Amino acid sequence: MKYLSLFFILVAFIGCEESPKQFAKDPIDYYHLPTFVNDTLQAVIEIPAGTNKKIKYNREQKEFITDSINGQPKSINFLPYIGNYGFIPSTYSNIKNTEEAEALNILVLAESQPSGSLIKVIPIGVLRLSDNGLLKNKIIAVPALKEFQIFPVKDFDSLSIHYPEIRKIISLWFQNYNTKEKLSVLGFYGEDTAMSIIKKSSKN
Repeated sequence: MKYLSLFFILVAFIGCEESPKQFAKDPIDYYHLPTFVNDTLQAVIEIPAGTNKKIKYNREQKEFITDSINGQPKSINFLPYIGNYGFIPSTYSNIKNTEEAEALNILVLAESQPSGSLIKVIPIGVLRLSDNGLLKNKIIAVPALKEFQIFPVKDFDSLSIHYPEIRKIISLWFQNYNTKEKLSVLGFYGEDTAMSIIKKSSKN
């Protein structure tokens, strides 16, 4: 019960960042933006925290669209997204098969951001999942600017010590948000592992 209470507190906090770029008149190729700007990681938000909608960036149309199947919008049949979910530009989620791989996914723990927001972040860890034997990495981050942080942490140890329930909530959510594909949690790893994965996966 205390996990659910903390979850709703998290979602309640769920607007961040200097000046999010959303639905610009001239389409932006978000997918090929730099991974880092002045050594600071960038994250593109597809799905705002606190929503159940599945929103994806369409690389061909250069638009953020609601994902659908058989003409019906996709949604999460579980608690809404516990953070802002998106991708790290100019990265591959699978460096062994870059032709088919999408960008690395990232979960930004911050107040809700609209689709199309471009946020400077600090990667503080990574959640590793197994999807029927396929390894999936979910980078966990917080905003780089202090005034936009709801958790004033800069590394995974600080998050684990001061907000241990957050790890449990993230783990439980990823295990249950996709009812068609049961994901197994392999473990959490710190900021060094997260940064190593990002750098190895970066096209830059």
